[in-house]
Amino acid sequence: MRKKKEKLILNWIWKFVVGVLLILVFFSVSQVLVFKYLNPPVTVNMIWEEMLAKIDKTTFIKHKYSWRKLAKISPNLKRAVIASEDQRFLTHNGFDFKELKVVIKKMDSQHKFRGASTISMQAARSLFLPSSRSFVRKFAEIWYTVLIELFWSKPRIFEIYLNTVDWGTHIVGAQAAARAYFSCNADQLTKNQAALMAAILPSPHRWSAKNPSPYIRKRQQHILEQMPAMPLL
Repeated sequence: MRKKKEKLILNWIWKFVVGVLLILVFFSVSQVLVFKYLNPPVTVNMIWEEMLAKIDKTTFIKHKYSWRKLAKISPNLKRAVIASEDQRFLTHNGFDFKELKVVIKKMDSQHKFRGASTISMQAARSLFLPSSRSFVRKFAEIWYTVLIELFWSKPRIFEIYLNTVDWGTHIVGAQAAARAYFSCNADQLTKNQAALMAAILPSPHRWSAKNPSPYIRKRQQHILEQMPAMPLL
């Protein structure tokens, strides 16, 4: 009798876990399919930060966020971002294993760590996930990356990325960043301005496109040199 009860409990737990997983799969696939056609009014992280402010009872500063079609974003910025963030964006399937090998090699030889996130991975986490760091979040990022590469075109992934990426404190996307840093629209960015904006992307809360340090100026120059060879979406 006891073994029978244990078996029934285990079966119930198994069915519950499978049921939850199926719901999560259905929900995530539905999200990706919806945003294949609709432009997101907000990101999960924007909602997350507002909720945290309410829980902590701190003043919430509304994010600057304004959607721009890919065609309405400067070619200079497109090339600068690809040069800076993911030069093999058009040829990989969401994960750049060549870049990952380079990162691992540098970690081993120079004891330095840098990220190997592709534009697809960053688009997935910018739109669908909060900014908290955890193993679960990383797994979700990988899962959403697989889904967007499966259901979206590369131009759509890039459009979502440019509009939802964190570009500084309370600054979301290319249009808000162009207005905040250079008082212009995203389609008016010059090569120098675009390269500066791309240069701060790895750490937009620590670095500034308005007051660039010598290191950011060096990154800007390197990006400018790479830009002519970059593809244009």
